[in-house]
Amino acid sequence: MTEPDSLRHGRSLPVLDGPPVPLVLGRPASQPADERVDEYRPDAPALPRFAIWTLGCQMNRSDSEEMAGRLRGAGCDEAAQLESADLIVINTCAIREGAEQKVIGRQGQLARLKAANPGLRIVLTGCSVREPDRAGLHKRYPAVDLFLRPDEEPELIDRLGLASVQGAIGLGPGSAPSTGQTTLVGRTIVGAADHLADSRAAALAGSQIRRESATSAWLPIVYGCDKTCTYCIVPFSRGPERSRPFDEIIDEARGLAAAGYREVTLLGQNVNSYGHDLPAEARFEGIAPERSVGRRQDRRGRPDLAELLQTIDAMRTADGQPAIPRLRFVTSHPWDLSDRLIAAMADCPSVCEHLHLPVQSGDDTILHRMGRQYTIEHYLERLARIRAAVPGIAISTDVIVGFCGETEAQFQATLRLLEAVGYDQVFAAAYSVRPGTPAAHLADDVPPADKRRRLNELLALQESLGFDRNRARVGAIVQVLVETIVPPRGHDHEPDPEPARARPASQLGTVHLTGRSRAHTLVHLDGSADLVGRLVDVRIDHAGPYSLRGALA
Repeated sequence: MTEPDSLRHGRSLPVLDGPPVPLVLGRPASQPADERVDEYRPDAPALPRFAIWTLGCQMNRSDSEEMAGRLRGAGCDEAAQLESADLIVINTCAIREGAEQKVIGRQGQLARLKAANPGLRIVLTGCSVREPDRAGLHKRYPAVDLFLRPDEEPELIDRLGLASVQGAIGLGPGSAPSTGQTTLVGRTIVGAADHLADSRAAALAGSQIRRESATSAWLPIVYGCDKTCTYCIVPFSRGPERSRPFDEIIDEARGLAAAGYREVTLLGQNVNSYGHDLPAEARFEGIAPERSVGRRQDRRGRPDLAELLQTIDAMRTADGQPAIPRLRFVTSHPWDLSDRLIAAMADCPSVCEHLHLPVQSGDDTILHRMGRQYTIEHYLERLARIRAAVPGIAISTDVIVGFCGETEAQFQATLRLLEAVGYDQVFAAAYSVRPGTPAAHLADDVPPADKRRRLNELLALQESLGFDRNRARVGAIVQVLVETIVPPRGHDHEPDPEPARARPASQLGTVHLTGRSRAHTLVHLDGSADLVGRLVDVRIDHAGPYSLRGALA
């Protein structure tokens, strides 16, 4: 077994809650091969190889792209796997208990990696890091050296002393964090997202975003959450909603179009609440959407998601086609599914015919207890309106079973809702108490066995409903954005992790490909490797509960 570089150097990467140190460690930084000046060159600083483990939502994946970009901008290389890294960043999810348990369950493995490589340092960020819990985090995650709230992620380079290989910059002795701030949600101290728009702009200006894909891109437009869901930890981990300036989003979209991205997804914990916190401007004076449910807002003269969609859709190539062929957004809240947004989805050719609209329960009493502040009647009215405006639109949703006090009759109402709506996809989970949320004060009185049974019953129903919807697509021709090559599977090895674009097409011939339809359905097909990143028409000849299979039309 090869000895880790950090052991050969005999040094370790420091992590800082205060001022950074001027030197960082791992592998030697690359230097020009010029023997004439070797004796005059100072010792090469060492930089860590890093790996990022991302759990949870698309916003976490976007955040990880920024952190990876900043690390690469500091001169660090990316490790092929956790075992070969000198720095591991874990971007956590705390929406469900199971996501946190995955990380807690890996603490033993991480400790063994640190024993084998004393230079290894581990950073934990994401929604599992909340300000009131800081004192207990080391007990839950004993292998972790540094904890960063989501709003502190832009400080990663400073905290590790990576900002300069010649000397420490950023945080000074005894100074406050360079970006991280706190605010109050009720009586709880939480991270504030106020500075994240500026940090995103700086990352873009410095080309410090390492995109996961050369085909599809995440584009965050609003950070944090202002909603009142009693079961949800996000407002307490990510802070209140803060929107990015309209023009900065449009500039990033133009850059993605120029770089050849075929699909862009606008992101936010509640993406369709974008803009309400921005200052009013004369150019948006015609915008005055009104909520019919939830808290009232003064949105007059402020940009909204509909305005963003229309402006990005209006970008055209020389032949008049949308510069970004596919535009998506997640995740929406029923409060803010306005008539303006529905009209924009119907009118903009680049906006895909898919909407993710969480319902959470099919019973009004449970919705009230969850703090959702809408009724099933309102939810169905919004769905009817968008289905009339966008015929054939695919609808996906989130559901929680076994919430506090849920009776069997209330659960059955959720099943009837699934049958009535006919969702294309349902993301379901059994309720788990999230410490620090308002629902933690309610009695978690549905027995675990009932939660498991209800979840399995709901998933079985949705599998049947989804299978029926997919069978109806057999024989249709759908447009597919080809995303990846699926490596052949064997009995004794894992799939090859190399990305499709890393392999010469001449060596591949016909391969198994996957992509997504405009309705966000997974589609399998066979073709040449050079189809990756292209939009192709596929005739569907087989349907499964969760995906389709077809051939090039």
